[in-house]
Amino acid sequence: MKRSMLAVVALVSFDYSFAAEGSQFDWSYAQQTAPAQWSKIKSEYQACEGLNQAPINIDQTISAKLPALKLNYSSKADTIINNNRTVQINFAEGNTLELDHKLFHLKQFHLHSPSENTIKGKSFAMEMHLVHATEQGELAVVAVMFDEGQENKKLKQLWKELPKKAGNAVQLKHQDLAAAFLPEKLDYYRFNGSLTTPPCSEGVRWIVLKDIQQASKQQIKAFSSLLEHPNNRPVQPANARLVLE
Repeated sequence: MKRSMLAVVALVSFDYSFAAEGSQFDWSYAQQTAPAQWSKIKSEYQACEGLNQAPINIDQTISAKLPALKLNYSSKADTIINNNRTVQINFAEGNTLELDHKLFHLKQFHLHSPSENTIKGKSFAMEMHLVHATEQGELAVVAVMFDEGQENKKLKQLWKELPKKAGNAVQLKHQDLAAAFLPEKLDYYRFNGSLTTPPCSEGVRWIVLKDIQQASKQQIKAFSSLLEHPNNRPVQPANARLVLE
C-alpha cells in the first residue's frame, strides 16, 4: 500500500473501520469509555488531548475574504450503514471539493445528534459531517447544522432506509446526488481541528456552513432513537486557534 493511502486509512479509521459486520469499538460516548477517557484507552488515541481538537464553540471570529466553496458533487449515494456509533452514507467516486488549491474527494457523510460544534453557545438538534480526503490523506469536513422544524424533504427518502440494526453496508435504493444534502447558501466558518472520534487526528480542515437546515421532530427522533444514545463529543477548547468567516 502506498504511503498516501496509509495516511488516509489512519486518519479516517473511524469512518471506514466499521464497514465490516460485527465491528467492535473500544471507545464510546458513556461511562468508562466516554470522550473524557478516550486518550487513556490506548496510546494511539493520545491526540484526543491535543490543542487543536474538534468540535468547538464558534464564537469569537475574524472577518476574512474566504473564497467561495468549489464543490463538484455529481455522483450518487451508494451504501448506508448503522454501526451503533452513527449512520454513515457512502458515496460513489466523483464528488470533489477544491480547497487550498487541493482536490478533496467526498468519501461519506455521517450524523451526530445533538450537534458536536456549537455556534455562539447554541447546540443544534443534528449535525451532518461530509468527509473529504485528498489522495495524500489530508482531510476536510463540511458540517451542516439542523434545527428542529419542518420536515426535511431531502432526508425524507433516505430516512426510509435507515438500517435498524448495526451491520454491513446496505445498498441504497434511493440514491440522491451528494449535492441534494447541501443548503442553498454556502457561506461558512473555517477553522483547523481534528477528527471528533478516536484517534482524534489533527490537521483536519473544518468548514461549518452558516445556513441552518431544518428537520422535523420525528426525523430527528428517528435517528437519535436508532442509536439509543447521544453521539456527540463535547466541545473542546479553542485555545489560540482562529475561526474565520
